[in-house]
Amino acid sequence: MPAPRESTLTDARTDQALQRPRMWRVLLHNDDYTTQDFVAWVLETVFHKPRAEAFAIMMSVHQSGIGVAGVFTHEVAETKVKATLRLAEQHEFPLLVTMEPEPEPENVNR
Repeated sequence: MPAPRESTLTDARTDQALQRPRMWRVLLHNDDYTTQDFVAWVLETVFHKPRAEAFAIMMSVHQSGIGVAGVFTHEVAETKVKATLRLAEQHEFPLLVTMEPEPEPENVNR
């Protein structure tokens, strides 16, 4: 009986640097109808923020008109935007949730 053949898997890539995916900010916008309690609840439920952090973000939205709920990859940000909009609609709130790309980091080695 012949001996089993050994095989070696080789990686065809040669010193390719992996790039981090572009990150996206999910933004909550203030309005005159969505309650602060609902915004804090969304931050705790959808974005998994601890109560104190959810409250701080909600107050930032209330006072400055906009606040960052979190920073995620595009797909995750998109999913969180859709989930938040769905909950707002179910609770009859006009909460506006958007996403924008995180600014590209400055290249330090110029």
